[in-house]
Amino acid sequence: MENNTKKFFSERQWAIVASIFLMATSAMGPGFLTQTATFTAKMGAAFGFGILLSIIIDYVVQQNIWRVVTLTQMRAPEVANAALPGSGYVLAGLVIFGGFFFNIGNIAGAALGLNALFGLDTKWGGVISGAIAILIFASKKATVVIDKSMILLGVVKILLVVIVAIIVAPPVADAFHQTILPSHIDFASITTIVGGTVGGYICYAGAHRLLDKGAVGPEHIQEVSRAATKGIIVVGIVRYVLFLAVLGVVASGAVIDLSGKNANPAAQAFQYAAGMFGFKLFGLIFFAAGISSAIGAAYTSVSFFTAFKKDITLKQRNVCTIIFIAAALLLFVILGATPASLLIFVGGLNGLVLPVGLTLFVYVAACRKDLLGGYDYPMWLTVLGVITCILTWYMGYISFNTIFNYLKSL
Repeated sequence: MENNTKKFFSERQWAIVASIFLMATSAMGPGFLTQTATFTAKMGAAFGFGILLSIIIDYVVQQNIWRVVTLTQMRAPEVANAALPGSGYVLAGLVIFGGFFFNIGNIAGAALGLNALFGLDTKWGGVISGAIAILIFASKKATVVIDKSMILLGVVKILLVVIVAIIVAPPVADAFHQTILPSHIDFASITTIVGGTVGGYICYAGAHRLLDKGAVGPEHIQEVSRAATKGIIVVGIVRYVLFLAVLGVVASGAVIDLSGKNANPAAQAFQYAAGMFGFKLFGLIFFAAGISSAIGAAYTSVSFFTAFKKDITLKQRNVCTIIFIAAALLLFVILGATPASLLIFVGGLNGLVLPVGLTLFVYVAACRKDLLGGYDYPMWLTVLGVITCILTWYMGYISFNTIFNYLKSL
């Protein structure tokens, strides 16, 4: 009995760690890197405020969604349908659509990484990257491979970003000052960075992984809450460190070219920071980011298929995930869309989707105690959820036209 208890505890802890890294790696994909480099080059130190606001929004969103999913023991579309009949299908459609196009960008990002590392043509790099992600899901031990891949790739990305930040000398004092008191605010950039790090499928990635692992119910809520907080801290620190790294490049007088369809602001920043070594680091980071985010996007997007077919088996989900990645890869090869522009647009699109799901989840937290298993939901978290809903709807409204204008550069 004691051995079984220890085994369950170990498995549950492993599930929580894997969920943290699934959320964190999904939030630190090629879109995150490209968006941060682009907007830091445009706004300088003032973008620190956008990073701070995105971290705060991230915290409120993840805390509410992780809690509601694990307390109701339902996937996000089922929660949405319970809140407002039919809304789960709309939410599932939006998340799957956004996740699919984000996956094209993830594959493109991994391909750019291989191009920087080995000079490989991006289309062939995309094929290789997509094939690696497919092989992971084709494995007989897919869930174990996914968990370990997320942790390994997450650690690699974090270490490499920190190395680049140490190499450059960012104006830390100015960055901290403008993080609190920015010289100007651009809500379109904030909506996009929020969408690229917590919008669309990303905010459900860790929660759905916990659901699959059985870490659910009121008895596990404290562990779930701590896991969400740890994931947000990891993402927040890396997000700010990357901002400082790019800011150091910009402050040194280097000009990051954002014009033209072949512009790659993240690659330029890394190359300016550390020459060819920095460029190769960029390649490794982008490859790790692309592969891990492709896995996270596909896994989470396919988990929304249950809105349309509830009795889907694990084997069927893995097959659907393989098809999902293969379709995104095929479209990337056929269209050859500009990776950087695509990643910025899809981040903005996911930022527009975010308030839809968040509003439904906050409603369940505040008004549907019958779905929460008798758990007394914290009033402070509900209030923060309402405020965040209003803020994200407002940002989406004033950013809508700007975000869709990104399509012109594709």
